[in-house]
Amino acid sequence: MWSRLVFGDGLRAELGTPRNPRRLGSSPRSRVWRVELPGATAVVKQLVDGPQADDRYAREVTALRLAARAETPVAPALLAADPAARVLVLEHLDHRPPPEDWAVGYASALARLHATAGPADAGTLPRWRGPDSADIDSFLALAETLGTRVAPGVRGELDALVDRLGRAPGHCLLHGDPCPGNDLHTPGGTRFVDFEQASLGSGLMELAYLRIGFPTCWCVTATPTALLERAESAYLAQWRNATGSEIGAAELRDGLADACAGWLLRGDALVERARREGPDHLARIPRRDWKWGTATARQRLVHRLGVVARTAADRPALTGVSGLAGAMRRHAFLRRPALRPVPTKRP
Repeated sequence: MWSRLVFGDGLRAELGTPRNPRRLGSSPRSRVWRVELPGATAVVKQLVDGPQADDRYAREVTALRLAARAETPVAPALLAADPAARVLVLEHLDHRPPPEDWAVGYASALARLHATAGPADAGTLPRWRGPDSADIDSFLALAETLGTRVAPGVRGELDALVDRLGRAPGHCLLHGDPCPGNDLHTPGGTRFVDFEQASLGSGLMELAYLRIGFPTCWCVTATPTALLERAESAYLAQWRNATGSEIGAAELRDGLADACAGWLLRGDALVERARREGPDHLARIPRRDWKWGTATARQRLVHRLGVVARTAADRPALTGVSGLAGAMRRHAFLRRPALRPVPTKRP
């Protein structure tokens, strides 16, 4: 493993010579080692050649520097960087198994992370991107394939939803993939790693992960209601402490309903990142199922349909979408009555 460690002369001059490199598990998009530096243990991460590698590297560096503003750390410290080799040298964090109520600490840290960026940071990272009209077309085509009647006005509700999501206010630092596994539970609290998809936008788009079941993640999880309520309350409290501003009840309700409905439309959120931006994955669902991590595509879809049916039920702008989601869920069970719910505990 030593021969593959990339640690150039500039990094050695700044940090010293690394010793005892040990390769760690990582995604196919990166190589990661733990090394011993003079006086400290560190993590070396290199983004490998591949689609948008330079962009992913730039996002991660920018996000780590923004996250470093947090009074209570929410990410590892960036010790040094070598842009030419796409190498980051990061503080090593001691991770321990998460507690049963891990979602509370997760949501608190997420709020602190989101609060580290603001309007003055516009342009430093791309804006968060939601679903588009093609996603609407795919979703409504799936409804028809399942034998679900699409009521008049639903298309208009979905068009308006996509427009709202595209204009959603906020300059929060969004992680981009805040999954279990990208959160480290340390003695000093929860910290996030792997910011390659970081963006700026509304923090509610990521707070919604706890409701909709971590849509971009291999380990889909349905957060139990009592724990979800505690986690969302913790997010609101930390946001208030970090920013001095309140997220009102109506803003929270409407924003989470929009965010959950937006994730439901995203067929790409049924497959791992390497397979996104390709085929229409919603169109594949009636013909076949496939496993990704802790759940199958059909399990994920049925879970999201149920969440949107409940979350959007009392929102006038999404009444038709709520009814359609509930009907599609019922028709999905008529076709596949043996479908099991997604896990309620993280792996």
